[in-house]
Amino acid sequence: MEREPLEALVLERMRATLAHAGVNPAWRRRLGDARPEDLKRVDDWQRLPLLTKSELRDSYPFGLACGQRPYARVHMSSGTTGNPILNPYTARDVAQWAEVMARCYVAAGVTRDDVIQITPSFGLFTGGFGFHYGAERLGAMVIPAGAGRTSLQLKLMRDLRATVVTAIATYPLRLIEVAHEERFDLGSLALRVGIFGSEMWSDDLRGRIERALGIRTFDIIGMTETGGPGLGIDCAARAGIHVWQDHYHAEIVDPATGAVLPDGVEGELVVSTLTREGLPLIRYRTHDLTRVVSRARCACGRTALRIDRLRGRTDDMVIVKGVNFYPRQIETIVLRQPGVGHEYQVVLDSDAGGDRVTVVVETEPGCDPGVGARIRREVHDALALSPEVRLCPIGTIERPQGKAVRVVDRRAR
Repeated sequence: MEREPLEALVLERMRATLAHAGVNPAWRRRLGDARPEDLKRVDDWQRLPLLTKSELRDSYPFGLACGQRPYARVHMSSGTTGNPILNPYTARDVAQWAEVMARCYVAAGVTRDDVIQITPSFGLFTGGFGFHYGAERLGAMVIPAGAGRTSLQLKLMRDLRATVVTAIATYPLRLIEVAHEERFDLGSLALRVGIFGSEMWSDDLRGRIERALGIRTFDIIGMTETGGPGLGIDCAARAGIHVWQDHYHAEIVDPATGAVLPDGVEGELVVSTLTREGLPLIRYRTHDLTRVVSRARCACGRTALRIDRLRGRTDDMVIVKGVNFYPRQIETIVLRQPGVGHEYQVVLDSDAGGDRVTVVVETEPGCDPGVGARIRREVHDALALSPEVRLCPIGTIERPQGKAVRVVDRRAR
């Protein structure tokens, strides 16, 4: 769709979303006297208040929910820091999810002739079902493997000739590791595409995965609050992540002030849903850091807004001795060193002398012991920090079932 009719559709759906949310008294209290007819252009959306994660938690279970009950489905976040964020889905929400996920597959070059192995879990977590619905909408064969059982995952990939694998971003590292331990020939796989998300993963990590598995990877974004994965994905041009603008409105704001930032300036991603019924979101603060890359037509032909790959989270920022940094900055330095494994941790301790930073890095047999000094020097050059670097054999750092733990903060609070 050309930009002009696309923006007209976005404005129409903004008005519909405002009217839909306004049926709920809790939303009316939040939005004040805002009325759909007051939206004359897309930028008028910026006048509406920002929605925070804590407000969604406080509305548990259905305080900000809309749409006709009973709902068809619920999914929710882990709730490790209080009430979980619960997202109710109407039947139309499930269909919308299938549509945007099918778009993501197509952007990654996947067709109905592919065999898709789904490794995220099926349950309250949104990942597995989203990938499944999109694959069914596309008409492709699905292997709904779910989480864990890595040896079985490899066997199924080989024996069923899977051509596409979907996963949280660090799970391919576990596949590679188990294949090495069990002398499994990765060259026997028919994989050609990997679609990964749910975690921040650097270009260096992406390169390692692609080389080891012989695939082309694609970065997919989305979260429980927006309805799961499917908010956007990068394409073969790798010129930014396409946000499906007819379903989601994206803004970049200053994390401190909430003011909308110009294109190209990094800030916090704010997302509004334009077609979700069960839990409409109006200007939701995601805490994810990115920037608008372009509003022009991509080389792939798509016209949707493109944002940069997510660079980190405002709540993942580490502050040590007055220096602010994100784990991904350490990852980039570590993974470009020869002989270094893909697992690392940043350990923070404190004593009478103040905060202390240790970067724990796994190394392969025969790795140059001088790599520790190089990492220390490069971290100092990039971040003005002088961490201790501790080298250890492959397999030393614990592998969790879910997302990788990159920062261990043991400092006294």
